Amino acid sequence: MQGDDKAMETLLELERNPRPWRKGLYVDSSSYAQIGGWTFDKEGQRIQLNFDTCYPMVKGTTGEKSPIRIGRAREDTCPHCGGHMVDILVLDGRDERLKFLGLDGILTATCCPNCVGFLKGPAFNRFTLDGGVEVFPSELFDGAEKTKCYVRPEDYKALTENPFVLGKTPVPLFYGAACQDVNTIGGFANWVQDAEYTTCPHCGKPMKYLAQIQWDTVFDCAEGTLYVEFCPDCHIVSMQHQQT
Repeated sequence: MQGDDKAMETLLELERNPRPWRKGLYVDSSSYAQIGGWTFDKEGQRIQLNFDTCYPMVKGTTGEKSPIRIGRAREDTCPHCGGHMVDILVLDGRDERLKFLGLDGILTATCCPNCVGFLKGPAFNRFTLDGGVEVFPSELFDGAEKTKCYVRPEDYKALTENPFVLGKTPVPLFYGAACQDVNTIGGFANWVQDAEYTTCPHCGKPMKYLAQIQWDTVFDCAEGTLYVEFCPDCHIVSMQHQQT
């Protein structure tokens, strides 16, 4: 968590010259750096995985304007379950509060709310700063072509009509890391399982953590958390779901 030069020097040395006890570990010791929101490449260059600013997404009032939206309805359907795709997060980086993201335009994260938890890996899409989206093909975890849609019409309605807006002031970096009932932009996530930073499918670099959406805050009878990450260079978004 301290993540200073000594921490990186030590983990880099253990990566390059593994000790005998490495065979007893599930992952390289360098993976623990990700808990602190950073990592490094093979050349020893530090890579920051988290932003140093955090904003909450809070319940607003009817008609309140906001640079973020959770759950915008779409007309296209999922190839796996036939349910509606959803722009699960739409974010306008030009808002003064979101300048820390370095986005001079709109980021849109699109997925099937039914299948995102059943995929083999994260859901991906490419976004354009004018609001465009290209959804990447996905594969179900069990290799099946089709699955049942468990999201009911009333669930889609709740998801796409939820009242969340961007909070007016920032909160501490770990505000969302110890709670299962808050939605946040930036800062640190409350990983239900392990910290899981996605590799960009285009450039191969680790993606940056962007947001978390607690599933049961946006529609009933849902479990777990959706984590949104993105590659600033390639304008690719990943969405992955964890639950107990």
